[in-house]
Formats: sequence, structure tokens, C-alpha cells
Amino acid sequence: MTLDESIKLFSNDRFATQQTGVRIVEVAKQYARCEMTITDCLRNAMGSVMGGALFTLADLAFAAAANHDGLNWVSANSTINYLSPVSDGTLTAHAKCLKQGRRSCLYSIEIRDSHEKLIAIVSTYGTNISHPNP
Repeated sequence: MTLDESIKLFSNDRFATQQTGVRIVEVAKQYARCEMTITDCLRNAMGSVMGGALFTLADLAFAAAANHDGLNWVSANSTINYLSPVSDGTLTAHAKCLKQGRRSCLYSIEIRDSHEKLIAIVSTYGTNISHPNP
């Protein structure tokens, strides 16, 4: 799937792309890079980016990376570790495949700020819905 095809496909994910402004900027086999510009609507009561916004960025990066080859991968479980607060600039998520089989996969997603500071790490276990478990 090309970058344009991936952008078109995931434009249907209205929450991530339209409400939070996540943009897919690079896709390759088992890899994706997404960005999100921090706006006021993404802030929590303390002024930092809401954890749910960070998770949304990571979730779309996983989806773009895992589905680059046209398979039907969905997240079955994710764990996010928030490492540093962030309140301005652009966030970038890099999703990389650690292991992929026929029925399951494991991705690591790093979220960094505009200065390359590590903000959060997400581990996502995915399942292939076109290969149901017996």
C-alpha cells in the first residue's frame, strides 16, 4: 500500500484523523510514522497532552504499519508507558514490528516530541482477523 492509499484508507478513522489531527507521514512494510500537532483540545487539566491523545497517535501508527501489506490486523491488547509530559510542538510516533506470524503480531511504538525526547512507549499485540484462532 502506498502512502496515499494508506492516508485514504485511514481517513475513515474519523476520531484519529479528524478530531485529533493525526497524520500518516510514512509507511513501509511493518513500519509507519505518524505525527500530531499539539493543540489546546488535546491538553488535560494540567496543560500537558492527554494520555488518550498519545494513545490515539500510537494506535493509528500501529494500524498503518500492520496493515501496510493489506492484511486485516487489529489491536487486541496495548500497554502504554508515559515517560514525560509534553505541552507543545509536534509529536511523532514510530511503529515497528517486533514479530509477526500468521495470526498474531507484536509492535513497539515510540512517541517522541519535537526535540526527539521520548514521551511514551507503547507495546501492541495484534491479531489477524482474516485468520481466526481455532
